[in-house]
Amino acid sequence: MTEITPDRSREAALFLQLVLGLQQAAMMSLGKLMNPMTGKLERNLEGAKNTIDTLSAIESRTRGNLESDEQRALSQVLTDLRLNYVDEVKKG
Repeated sequence: MTEITPDRSREAALFLQLVLGLQQAAMMSLGKLMNPMTGKLERNLEGAKNTIDTLSAIESRTRGNLESDEQRALSQVLTDLRLNYVDEVKKG
């Protein structure tokens, strides 16, 4: 088991912040969250797809290098975004 040092703990927090920030951006692009700049729900499926692809690339490139809770959070975010994306695409 890897020892969690203060630097490692900070890195884990920053990684989670990155993943959650990208999730929020994708949810805004899916029209699920209000854009704080415009105060409106806006849909941009291409933007959402690009953000999901970015998270997928992060998952692929970090495989084997994440703590179990980091991997679990990233996987859950990707699953949630993919399901929401399919739902929005079906709406047309």
